[in-house]
This record gives sequence, structure tokens and C-alpha cells, in this order.
Amino acid sequence: MSDIDRSRLPLPRPPFAGKIGKTYTESTSAWPELPKPPEGAPNVLLILLDDVGFGQAGTFGGPVPMPTLDKLAAEGLRYTRFHTTAICGPSRAALITGRNHHNCGTGFLSEWATGFPAYNNMIPQTTASLGRILRDNGYATSWFGKNHNTPDWESSVAGPFDRWPTGMGFDYFYGFISGETHQYYPVLFENNSAVEPDRSPEEGYHFQNDITERAMNWIRYSKSVAPDKPFFCYFAPGAAHAPHHAPREWRDKFKGQFDHGWEKVREETYRRQLAAGIIPEGTELTPKPEWVQDWEGLSAEEKKLFARFMENFAGYLAYTDYECGRLVDAVRELPDGDNTIVIYIVGDNGASSEGGPQGTANEVMSLSGYPVSIEKTMEIYDDIGGPNTEPHYPLGWAWCGNAPFQWVKQVASHFGGSRNPMVVSWPREIADKGGIRPQFTHLIDIAPTILAAAGIPAPTHVDGIEQKPMDGVPIQATFQSADAAAVRERQYFEVLSNRAIYDKGWIACAQHTLPWRQDLAPGNWDQDDWELYNIDEDFSEAKNLATAHPEKLEELKRIFDEECEKYGVYPLDDRGAARIAEPKPTPGGTDPDRTEFTYYPGAYRLPETAAPNTKNRSHTIKVEIDNDGKAEGVLVAAGGASAGFSLYVKDGKPTYHYNWFDTERLDCVSSKPLPKGKSTFEVVFAYDGGGLAKGGDVILLLDGEEVAKGRVNQTVPARFGPDTFGVGGDSGSPVANTYKPPFTFTGGRIIRVDIKLAPKDLSVSEEEELQERYLAFAQHIE
Repeated sequence: MSDIDRSRLPLPRPPFAGKIGKTYTESTSAWPELPKPPEGAPNVLLILLDDVGFGQAGTFGGPVPMPTLDKLAAEGLRYTRFHTTAICGPSRAALITGRNHHNCGTGFLSEWATGFPAYNNMIPQTTASLGRILRDNGYATSWFGKNHNTPDWESSVAGPFDRWPTGMGFDYFYGFISGETHQYYPVLFENNSAVEPDRSPEEGYHFQNDITERAMNWIRYSKSVAPDKPFFCYFAPGAAHAPHHAPREWRDKFKGQFDHGWEKVREETYRRQLAAGIIPEGTELTPKPEWVQDWEGLSAEEKKLFARFMENFAGYLAYTDYECGRLVDAVRELPDGDNTIVIYIVGDNGASSEGGPQGTANEVMSLSGYPVSIEKTMEIYDDIGGPNTEPHYPLGWAWCGNAPFQWVKQVASHFGGSRNPMVVSWPREIADKGGIRPQFTHLIDIAPTILAAAGIPAPTHVDGIEQKPMDGVPIQATFQSADAAAVRERQYFEVLSNRAIYDKGWIACAQHTLPWRQDLAPGNWDQDDWELYNIDEDFSEAKNLATAHPEKLEELKRIFDEECEKYGVYPLDDRGAARIAEPKPTPGGTDPDRTEFTYYPGAYRLPETAAPNTKNRSHTIKVEIDNDGKAEGVLVAAGGASAGFSLYVKDGKPTYHYNWFDTERLDCVSSKPLPKGKSTFEVVFAYDGGGLAKGGDVILLLDGEEVAKGRVNQTVPARFGPDTFGVGGDSGSPVANTYKPPFTFTGGRIIRVDIKLAPKDLSVSEEEELQERYLAFAQHIE
């Protein structure tokens, strides 16, 4: 197939090569040849971490040892000027399509999607993924771990599935769809089907270990069946995104290592970066901004707790690298292991400041506008990072972790948000073992580089649809020489109106919004203070030259406008809460104001955004049950350990449980057992009204008879967290602390579940509605 035209996919089936006569005795059979990549095409293992800063991995001078990354760097190359988009979903879209994130419809995250082409988060058919291109050219393709490129409203069993990994060209997917998941109780899908972990946390379960085992098995199985067929494995663990969950032995490895505070850790990182040649001689360490507290100004209790948060994060990152190492070792043991490209990208953006000034052990609670006191968190100090916590470190550690740069995740205007380490190893082809590559590169360059290495062109048409040209360029020339000519001389950046433009060694940038103030939408883009840096001479963006070179600044601003027009960046939109509030498509195109819902058994793992929103209003939940006399388990549940509600049967009695951020819980238990045969169990929730997050009275009815009463003093205003809604089981982490998940319903059958919502509380103003949504997401961009 060396002379085949690969510009149009799928590849056409070759003409029949045999002979057809009147009978088989006069005929010669011939099987059609399946698509094959060019001779010698390499295997590819693409690893992408999450929320890791430039100065956190030991391989790039940081305080967290990462032996796997070290090993790959020693046999390959370290890239010190590699860039992301500064935010996760857009970075991932750019990576798998080879196009700028606006150009593939992913200017921001699906939770903030708007109806403009660059922001609808619906990756178009004109930008086929790397998985699709390689699969149609004869590769085995897989995706493990985090997705976050499937729109919220398409991530249920109603589909459509063309923007799920398997719909985008990956033969196999195992992981989670949303921006984050609990590492001990993940919300898992295998291909398009919901699945549960095979063990509990008490039995040693952790998501990082699970996906590593799955990926190793997939690769080995693939190579056992078809040893000559190359594979493409996209391995996206979702670490070290919050919640930061590290096994105890890993977090304890770092005890005492961060007691001296973020300023000193950042200074130590900077010194190691200079000594190792990661940053050029003469690079300045940018100063601490006013939004980072002085470590010495903290109380002794704050220092102890904040150091523990960082110990836990370091353990999480180190453990993830260990699991990546097991996968890399499995790949290298293959007969063609030396012809495997391993690309290890350390973060889809810079370190995250979304933990706020104090950090948190209950991420969803803090993000919902209920900060947890230092004193309360100290009560669970030893458990931080365990299954019953959802930690995120304070923003001081994020600033520290982006050394030597300014700013943090989300701030695409500066390298603290957009510069990440990358290591490339290809033993058969890279001779400069341990080399450093300073060329300016970007995520969009990875897909064309992999295609070039495989000898496969980017297609002009897929399924008859003309493709947008790839915006990235191959960086393969840098594999051979540190002195290779610049492969990328221009690149724009934009996230939430934080924006920058790089051109031939110069970068102009404007910081516009704050990661921890999504409610702050200043507008006034023309009043932004543009900065100018010559990064060929000023690696860390420490010397603002805007005043000294006003003509250069104006030239770059004009180029930025040209790039925005070219790649569909406009309209700029700095809204946080209002964009979340903007109506999104509904699953299957249903009425967005719907108030009556009916579910049947099998309605499981429904995203919270696609489930009935019972918050801030009165509602009823009625379950029809046929009990064989041994009924037990969850009838319907929404949310998880962070917050939610569950209706279940235990010890023969129907029960309603409301979990308010694992701080206040109501267990309302029926005074009568569930009768044998058919019956109806109903929960009536009478909301107090008068605003958001108020309390409510609960009444339980069994076949219309009142069997219990209860009181919920305060309710969750916006989101329960990353867990889901389901009938017949509690997926992910458990809503109630009285059972172990999934506590699947047995001993009969659930006939149906009917949920009715009262009209919205008219006393809640539109401004409050926006604030409700802001509370859920203000600091929390996955």
C-alpha cells in the first residue's frame, strides 16, 4: 500500500485482485487488503498530565521527583519552550486535532459554552482527531483517563456519541468524561457504557493504578493479536487536577519537605533550573505578586496545614509518575519498544490557583461559597488526600509551582498559565540523549509531528467532508538537532480575554480576568494594560518593554487582531457567571423548562447538568417498587460524598438521606418497613423559599401514608460535585455514609421513578440566579 492516496479517509477498499468465473473451480479468491500504515511507522504513547506547573517536576528543576520523566529525558529530549492554551478542555482539543482551540470550536470549556462557532465546544467534523486519522491508516487507537472534550449536554446515554472518544476515532476508551473525578470513587465509562471500579478504596483501589493496568493490558493484547500493527495510546490520567488524592504512603514521603514555605521552595526551584540549563543564564525569577500571602506572615497552624496540602499534592504527582513508569516499562519491553515514540507532556496548563488563599479539603463546598475554617480542616489533617477528603492546595503553591514565571492556570497572557514541560523519547531515532530543545513549540504541533513520524499526511477529506488545514507544524527537525531552525514563529493565546501574541521572539500580552474572580467581568478591553517582552533575551517575562518600544507593541497588537480573525477567536467574552447561565442545548433537545421527569431502571450515570435540578425549589420524588421481600439498595441518588441526596432501602426500611457538604446530614428513616409486593415510596421536599440555599421540610410517604418527617437546615445552592444521577445504584463516591457504593438495588425491581419540580422561586432574582451558578464554578475551571 505504499502508493496509496491517503489524503481522503477512510481509505478506499482496493479492487478485487482475484478472478471470478462461472463456478468456484474456475475462480480465484483474494481477501481485500486492510489499511496499513507506511513501513516502519512507530508506536505512539502520548501522556498528558493535568494542572502541573513548569516548576513542579524534578526533571525541570521542581521539588517533586519524577523518575519516569527523568528516565525518558535521559534517553530523549526536554523541551523548555513548549506551550499549552492555559486551560484544560481547549488544550486537549488542540492536542488531538492539531488545530488552535478556537478553530476546533473549543475556545473555552463546555460548562461556559455559548452559541458562537468558536465557543460551542462541539468539535466539528472539519477537524478530525489524530485518533481518527491514525485508525483509518491502520493503527490501533485507545484513550485512557480524562476526556472533557464531550459537551456536557452530550455526555449522557442519550448521546449523540460522535464527540465521545469512540466517536472521534479511538477504538477503545476507559476513563471519565468530565473535567475531574474522584480518584478513589471515579465516575467511569468503558467506551460508551457506565462501569464501576472492581475494588473499594479499602481494598486498595486508586484510579491511577486502574487506568495504568487497563492501558498495559490493551497494549499487550493488541500486540499479541497483531504484532505488526502499530498502536496509538493517548494516556491522560487527570492528575494532578483536584481533588488531589494520594495514597497515604506517597503523601507521607514528603513530610516536612515544604515547611519552609512557597517563597523558598520557588527560589530553590529557580536555582536548580539555572544549574540544569532548563532556563538560560541571566533569567530573572519574577517577584511575588500581592495576591500571594507572605509565608512568614502565616500562623503556625496555617503553615502546618498549607505544607500538608503541598505534601499531599507532591505525593499525588509522584505517584502518577510512578504509574506512568509502569506503562512506559511495559511499552519498552515489547519487541518494537525502541520504535515507540513516548511524548510526556507535564500539564495541560500551569499550576492551578483554584484552591483559593487557604486551600481546602472539601473542594466542592469551598467552590460553592462555603469556605471551611482552618480549625475545622485541622481536625482531618492526617486524612488529607484520603478517600473522605477532596483537597486542593492554596494558591501560593500554584504561584510557586510556575517558577520562574508570572501568573497561573487560566491566565493565557503569561507563561505561568501556558508554558509546560515536555519530554520526547524515541530510542530508534533520537541520538542526542538528554538533550534540551529551546525552540518555541505548542500543543497544536504534536498531531502533525506524530503524522510526519508515521509517514502519514493530514487528510484533506474525512467521510467526504473537507478538512481545515492543521494549524500545527511538525517539530521532527528538532529531534535531530538542538540548532534546528525555529519551527513556530507566531502563536496567539486567549482564554477569558486573557490574551497574548508571540511573534519572532517578541510577545505582547494583556492580563484581563482573575482565576478566582469569575464574577468579575470588567469589559473595557480597550483599557487593558498591554505588556511587551523580548523572550529571546528575557526567558521569564521579567522586563516589560512596552514603554521602551511602543511601535513594536502596536505592531504585535495588530498581529493579534489578524490571528483572531484568522482563527475565529472573536467575540471576546470575559463573562464568568453569565456565560454559565446562558442556556445550553438539552439532552435530546428536550424542553429546558421541563418540570416533570420519569426514569426507569438502567437510567444510570446521568450527568448532573442533564438530570432534574431539585435545588432551590420544592419537589417530589416518587418511586414505584415491586419488593420480593428482600429489597435492599439505592432507589435513586444524585451527587456523591461532597454533597447530594439518596433514596434507599436498608434493613427493610425506605430512607431519605441529604448530604450537605459532608458537614450536615439528614437520615430520614421510615417508621414502617417496605411491604412485600408493589408499593410507592415518596419524598416530599417543601423548600423554605426566599432565596438560594435555604432549608426545607421533608415528609416520607409509603403508599400515601406519612411514615417520617425531617428537616434540612440548609441546601446546596448550585452543584453537588463531579458525581452523577442514577436509578438503582449510587455511582462514584457515596452520597450517604451508611452504605458502600454502588449499593445496587436487589430483592425485587424498581418499576419507575417520577420527579416533579415546583416552579422556580420567583423571589430569587436574575442576579441571584447568576450568582448561584457563579458559586458553583467561580474558582473551579477543570
